Amino acid sequence: MEDIQIKLPGGVETTFPKGTAVGEIIESLGKPGGTIGAKVNGQLVDFWFEVAESATVEPVKAGSEEGLGLIRHTAAHVMAEAVQGIFPEAKVTIGPVIENGFYYDFDYPRGFTPEDLEKIEARMKEIVSQKKPLTRKKVSRDEAIATFSNEGEEYKVEIVNDLPPDEQITIYEQGEWHDLCRGPHAPSTGDVKSFKLLSIAGAYWRGDEKKPMLQRIYGTAFWNNKDLKKYLEMLEEAKKRDHRKLGKELDLFSIQDEVGAGLVLWHPKGSRVRRVIEDFWREQHDRAGYELLYTPHIAKLDLWKTSGHVDFYRENMYPPMELENTEYQIKPMNCPFHIMIYKTRIRSYRDLPLRWAEIGTVYRYERSGVLHGLLRVRGFSQDDAHIFCRPDQITEEVLGVLDLTVLFLKTFGFDDFEIYLSTRPEKFVGEEEVWDKATLALKDALDSKGLKYEMDEGGGAFYGPKIDLKIKDVLGRAWQCSTVQVDFNLPERFDMSYIGDDNSRHRPIMIHRAIFGSMERFFGVLVEHYGGAFPLWLSPVQVRIATIADEQVEYGEEVYRKLKDAKIRVEKDFRNEKLGFKVREAQLEKIPYLLVIGNNEVAEQTVSPRRRGGLSMDSMNVYKFLEHIQEELDPEKWKEVEKQ
Repeated sequence: MEDIQIKLPGGVETTFPKGTAVGEIIESLGKPGGTIGAKVNGQLVDFWFEVAESATVEPVKAGSEEGLGLIRHTAAHVMAEAVQGIFPEAKVTIGPVIENGFYYDFDYPRGFTPEDLEKIEARMKEIVSQKKPLTRKKVSRDEAIATFSNEGEEYKVEIVNDLPPDEQITIYEQGEWHDLCRGPHAPSTGDVKSFKLLSIAGAYWRGDEKKPMLQRIYGTAFWNNKDLKKYLEMLEEAKKRDHRKLGKELDLFSIQDEVGAGLVLWHPKGSRVRRVIEDFWREQHDRAGYELLYTPHIAKLDLWKTSGHVDFYRENMYPPMELENTEYQIKPMNCPFHIMIYKTRIRSYRDLPLRWAEIGTVYRYERSGVLHGLLRVRGFSQDDAHIFCRPDQITEEVLGVLDLTVLFLKTFGFDDFEIYLSTRPEKFVGEEEVWDKATLALKDALDSKGLKYEMDEGGGAFYGPKIDLKIKDVLGRAWQCSTVQVDFNLPERFDMSYIGDDNSRHRPIMIHRAIFGSMERFFGVLVEHYGGAFPLWLSPVQVRIATIADEQVEYGEEVYRKLKDAKIRVEKDFRNEKLGFKVREAQLEKIPYLLVIGNNEVAEQTVSPRRRGGLSMDSMNVYKFLEHIQEELDPEKWKEVEKQ
């Protein structure tokens, strides 16, 4: 049998027969530090993985972050066994590991209940206590089909039939229970020590609305109860901050069936926040040398044929409409319009770069099963921008985009973000040399800013490399937000050009850029980041005036007018209600300042401010109060105020 070279920790190299299981290789090391799996050339595997060629093998220790995937995948199988043990009619489909946990989809005649989850958890604990080894069994296609057909597991039969002809089919067994699976897994069910089932949701088989609706049970697992408890506490806090819940409670927005799924109605208070965001956006783009554009919501279908959207993006587009024997398409993107503006006249190399930006509303068909509040919608407004430049200008333009992006994110309270540089995929358009230059330009821009980033090899779009930024909120959750994408495809498709200094036609580079991604998504993230308690400069209502009795209303109106004239977003509460009730309402609505006016305030021509959170301030005249909050209204200063 052919031998292969295995490089082990510490630079040790040894020889093993080709096809040796990782478990045997780890055994030769004495299973150091309670090893639970391994990485082969950086890929996480279990002890059953057979090494077919020379490779580097690194043990993965129990308790490590890398080994959690093995634990969670095994927990999913433990859950599936528990479900079928309690509900024998349940059919299993797929059960992958996801970020922070796992899920399994089941076909079962009735809906699972929270009480069912308790029973399933109890059975899982029994299975864990039995410490059943997980073993992998290779089977032929015919054997797999026969096995699952006899068990009535038609979903598994369908999966097997759809596998490539040359793929090795494996089944993982834990005692008498088994499932079709590639792995990897922990060595034993006993390795799953701390877990919790979280929720139940519906999910179409293979994400297809025309196929059966299944029941998805979500769960999570950690190495110990301390980490599990911390995660569950974070989930509880996330529930309190859910933008869908707060959006209703704070009267910010709504999505109604009568209007249409995924179509957002911005209420007055939500619109105030959006206006503040947009005003800041326009001001900063003006400073950064952008020109603002406005484009239609529909265009002739031929435009989208030229852009390639009809060929490559049709499933995410609404059906076209016909008018005067011409088909029109509601726009899924803004870029073709910006290109058409570019093409209205001949451009010179001296004209470039052109920076054009638009808050443009686009419409994309998203399946109903993936819609999620403001975070996944069908109609949304992109803070879109396109830069048309020469190849030698890419680095400088990307630097400008990064500066603007960091300014925006930090201004809105996001100091922590992850950055990824995605390179050329297997299928791409354009010349490799141009790709390499563009990728190097993006890398140079990131390096010159001293920004930490990860390489996403092969993760670029087919039309060019890109930089993606994920912002982290106060709970440490990452949200896809900003993106910078270099595009060689659309300039080619639309035959764009500029006249160079050699008087010849040249193809410009197009840079797609969004900072928020969409107003809807960014607003949803903001709501959850702040838990609805926006900083003063963003709050839909900055100040509310509350009188104690009717005789203070006249003075209250005077205070209201002064604040209104000073451009403060102010409301009045002059109802004949107890002050404690008014204070409580203001707190629930997360209003930064409540100005209380009683007889003393009228006599002394003052107001008594109360900060959000219950802190009472000394009485002061209206102008002193205005001076106080004007300082806080500077976005760069509010952070310090919030810490007080």
